[in-house]
Amino acid sequence: MKAEHINETASYLREHGITKIDFGMILGSGLGDLADEVKNSVVLDYKDIPHFPVSTVAGHAGKLVYGNLGHKNVLMMQGRFHYYEGNSMQTITYPIRVLKALGADSLIVTNAAGGVNEGYHPGELMLIKDHINFMGNHPLIGPNDDTMGPRFPDMSHAYDETYRAIAKQVAKTMNLPIHEGVYMAFSGPSYETPAEIRMARILGADAVGMSTVPEVIVANHMGMHVLGISCITNLAAGMQADLNHEEVVATTNRVKEQFQEFVKAILQAL
Repeated sequence: MKAEHINETASYLREHGITKIDFGMILGSGLGDLADEVKNSVVLDYKDIPHFPVSTVAGHAGKLVYGNLGHKNVLMMQGRFHYYEGNSMQTITYPIRVLKALGADSLIVTNAAGGVNEGYHPGELMLIKDHINFMGNHPLIGPNDDTMGPRFPDMSHAYDETYRAIAKQVAKTMNLPIHEGVYMAFSGPSYETPAEIRMARILGADAVGMSTVPEVIVANHMGMHVLGISCITNLAAGMQADLNHEEVVATTNRVKEQFQEFVKAILQAL
């Protein structure tokens, strides 16, 4: 990952009106409609941004949206990049490097996840308190740029405790039931097998997915504060009859209004 590419991307975005950022945001599968709530928005297609990757997954619009939401200046990724698309870990996390170059110190990541915890149900939300990287790769492998972060970053507090406490208080105010759990990332693109889900539960995972962890690692590498929210879109393999992406999108569509109000209320409270 070349620093000059990051700087060129950041310069392009500044030229198009993207300046002060309070929060970077990544909107996962089926959750991209939150970008429609942004006021005074600047919208840019990924394909038009220098050195930026392009998203290929249904439910990911492939746009950057900048503007005001919850009285905060936000830069939203309406769709993310995945390892299973054939991207390198550095490509997946490139937008996080750009966010930091633009001055963002906080990141909200969202995803669609499969429920592993037997107390979870489709349509519920989970605050991520920790993660397990089971993707078989790591975004910091290779030479380290000490100007971006340390060679061996601490991941003891990968998900900001203060942000989580505020999010839990917001959920309580909204009478919104919410879980707090561990997210386990697999590489995908196949869904996990029932045996892998039994393993995940033994290892302490509450939900599984195919994203988020690389972005959170890189955000922590650069000293950013992270809040993670999973939408439990289905029960994991072995816990329901079968799995498909259409169900993921359908569930997020069902709960998107509640999810959007929750995120807006969090932004107002932070």
